[in-house]
Amino acid sequence: MSAPSTAAAARASRWFRGHRRLDGRPTTRPRIRLLCFPHAGGSPTAFRTWHRHLPADIEVLAVCYPGRQDRQRDPFPASMDELVTEVTAAVEPLLDVPVALFGHSMGALVAYEVALRLAARPGALPPVRLFVSGAEAPHRLDHSRLPVADDEALLDVVRKLGSDAAQALEVPALLDLVLPSIRADFRLLASYRPTPCTTLGIPVVACTGDSDPACRIEAVRAWSETTASRFELCVFPGDHFYLEPLEPELLGRVRSHLARTA
Repeated sequence: MSAPSTAAAARASRWFRGHRRLDGRPTTRPRIRLLCFPHAGGSPTAFRTWHRHLPADIEVLAVCYPGRQDRQRDPFPASMDELVTEVTAAVEPLLDVPVALFGHSMGALVAYEVALRLAARPGALPPVRLFVSGAEAPHRLDHSRLPVADDEALLDVVRKLGSDAAQALEVPALLDLVLPSIRADFRLLASYRPTPCTTLGIPVVACTGDSDPACRIEAVRAWSETTASRFELCVFPGDHFYLEPLEPELLGRVRSHLARTA
């Protein structure tokens, strides 16, 4: 693959964030890149410690959606299609090595749609794995009733999901920062319709908490219908954000799967 243009490299750095290893150095010669997609209202900090649980030859890069962190002034995407189009373009210069995708909650749907587009590129290698977490299969979803206009109802949904980060919602100054991105992401989810009649040809691993109020396990298992390749369902103890206290256990599964791609 030829070296990316300056514009393409700038686009990738605008959309993706990495964290340095414990020795303070970046991953300079990765064998695989793990591209991570945050939940609604989330940011790359959700994956800030993931590199600590993975081999040095796996580079962890997290998507920074518009409207948060240093992209606070960037307009929110109007639709899932717009978001996926932008992210897919930003991935281009990162495809000099194999990539795997991990998405949690809303991020699982974004990762799925990006995987579809990457797999459809003529002559290009598709992602080696799609990891989806805390999300029912796209064809089993109904987000049409998500609260997008009533802030209190919206915040009530977020609080019930159980993230440690939800404590920020109780601090007025922090709430003013995060509420717009949560509202924008819920609107995106409410209007999302999955790409129809498309099956991936790559392995899919679906993960969920056994007491997740937002996910029925049978609807998480339905991710098996999105792939013609291998499928695995991993059920962990915990709620929608089971991955916060069980980060080492989850990444042990991820590490095992990515080792098989060597």
